[in-house]
Amino acid sequence: MKASTFVYPWDVNGDPEAPARIAALGVAQVTLAAAYHSTRALTPRHPRHRIVTAEHAAVLYPAGDRWEGREPRPYPAGDWAPGDAFGEAAAALAGAGLEVHTWVVLAHNSRLGAEHPGTSVVNAYGDRYPWAPCIAQPATRAYLTDLAAEAAVRPGARGTELESLGWYGLQHLHAHDKTGGVGLGEAGQYLMALCFCPSCREGYGRHGLDPDELATAVRAALEPVWQGAAPSDGGWPGIEKLLGESLAHTTRAYRDDTARTLQEQAVAAVRDAAPDGFQVLLHADPVSYHVGANPGVDPAHILSVADGVVVSCAGGTGTLTPFARQDRAGAVIAAHFPVVAGMGGSPGTLAADAAEARRQGATELRLYHAGLASDGDLGAVRSALAGL
Repeated sequence: MKASTFVYPWDVNGDPEAPARIAALGVAQVTLAAAYHSTRALTPRHPRHRIVTAEHAAVLYPAGDRWEGREPRPYPAGDWAPGDAFGEAAAALAGAGLEVHTWVVLAHNSRLGAEHPGTSVVNAYGDRYPWAPCIAQPATRAYLTDLAAEAAVRPGARGTELESLGWYGLQHLHAHDKTGGVGLGEAGQYLMALCFCPSCREGYGRHGLDPDELATAVRAALEPVWQGAAPSDGGWPGIEKLLGESLAHTTRAYRDDTARTLQEQAVAAVRDAAPDGFQVLLHADPVSYHVGANPGVDPAHILSVADGVVVSCAGGTGTLTPFARQDRAGAVIAAHFPVVAGMGGSPGTLAADAAEARRQGATELRLYHAGLASDGDLGAVRSALAGL
């Protein structure tokens, strides 16, 4: 199975040993960040630093002329990734024989929400989610589509992986996150992800819903949860139980259509900008109402749009099955495993996990994350990949 590991430019730039060390893991590819959200990252082997603080979402290369006079527009990186940090790292990694693909984070940007509050998801209580741009808004969709095309097709890249190309919700570790005091369950998380910005209110209206009545219904459905009732789980039936079948299905139809059309537009924009043979994958979840970095998709639809998907297997490999079931010739179904033990990964079980992923239909592996992992974690990855 072809394997790729995620890497940041700051893992490579300034560390002349990094490319060979990554290649020695046994991976054929690196998925290198080209546009990324704010983070604080460990660099346990870098000769110049141990902690990198990326203070805001940024492009890790010089943004192009297409953004002149436009708002919103991508933010340049600070000293954590100066100049063409992506290009420098990509050249070094390619020099070690590694195939480079871009890693592009899209609808996840706290600085955008802070400086342009009108772009954010707004919940039924009127609270903004500044980390979550609303993908229904025309200007935001145009920004995300152009960002996908530019950040994906960097010089030297053979493909891209588009993360957060869909709805984001409440589930986000937002700087000292303190939202876990009340268990919302899957149904509550869905209701807290419903957006009521002007674009979404208009969208609900097109689907025959009164947005004020919908917001009232959402608040009423959640009130028992705030008062201590057990959250309503059980997947989609739990959401229908909380919100009512008709409202639940209509909101889902609106949100599914909004995400699908954005995904189609963004992938088309990448293909228009890319050379022949350029691979386009999406980080995705097989349940369309799920939100987050791996947004929910319809497996049949997304495999008709993109070349494949990257699917989180942190909770098990069953997430692969709905994509594999499509039996689409040539589609990439990449099983995503965390391999940083200190962050909950299991590098020691990677060989067994990969074998099970293959049985569930995986065609490739994605390993998170070579730059963050300890030497012991990397040793376990080397051993596992050597046996595949």
